[in-house]
Amino acid sequence: MPGYATKQESIVIAGVDDLIIHSLLDRMQFDDPAGEAERLGISSASWPLFGLLWPSGAHLAARVATRTVSATERILEIGCGLALASLVGHRRGADVTASDRHPLAERFLEANLRANQLGPMKYRHGNWGPPPFSTERQGAPTAPAVEGLYDLIVGSDILYERDANAALAGFIARHAAVPAEVWIVDPDRGNRPAFNRQMAAQGFACHEDSLNRPASPGVPAYKGRMLTYRRVT
Repeated sequence: MPGYATKQESIVIAGVDDLIIHSLLDRMQFDDPAGEAERLGISSASWPLFGLLWPSGAHLAARVATRTVSATERILEIGCGLALASLVGHRRGADVTASDRHPLAERFLEANLRANQLGPMKYRHGNWGPPPFSTERQGAPTAPAVEGLYDLIVGSDILYERDANAALAGFIARHAAVPAEVWIVDPDRGNRPAFNRQMAAQGFACHEDSLNRPASPGVPAYKGRMLTYRRVT
C-alpha cells in the first residue's frame, strides 16, 4: 500500500483464533493525493485514525466473540475502521457487514481477510452525517451505501464528535430492525449523555456496563463503558 507505512500484528481475542491485522504504523501516516478523503470531510489530522487498533475496538471484538451465532441474524458494524469486531464475527460464521466512510477502510479489510485466509465479507459505505460538499464535488463512494435493516448494530469509540443534529442516532434508527440491539463501546467521551438522549428519542432504552480495567504488566489501563440499546418502540 504505497504512500504510508504499515505494520502487522497478531491480535488475541478470547474465543477465536488469533487474528493477523495489518494497520498503519502510527498516527503520523497520511496519503490522500487525490483529495478523496478531504472531499468526504476527513481532515489530514483524522485521516490515519481509521487505520489504527484502538482499545475500545478490542473490547467490542471480545463482546462479539461471546455472542451466539444465528443463521438469521444480520450484524452491521458502523465506523468500523480496521473492522476487528467484524472480522471476529465473520470468522465465527456470523452474517456481518462492515461499514465506514474512510476511502481506504475497504482496502484494509480486504488485506486483513486475505492475511487470515477468510472468505469475502460484505462492506458498505457508511456516513451518517450530511456530505460536507455537493454531490458533484464529493463524487460517489466506491462501495454502495448501507441499506436495509439489521438485528444487531455495533460500533466502538464513535461518539468523538458533537452531534447536535442527532445524525448518528437517526442513522442507527433507520437501519435497526424491530426489535434490535445496538452495542457501542465508549471510552467515557463527553458526548455520551447527549447521545443517550438522542437514542431515547428514537425509541431505544439504554443499559450501561463499566469496562474499567486497571493496568497490568503489558496491558494499559482502560476506562469506558459498554452501552447496550434495545429498541422498545
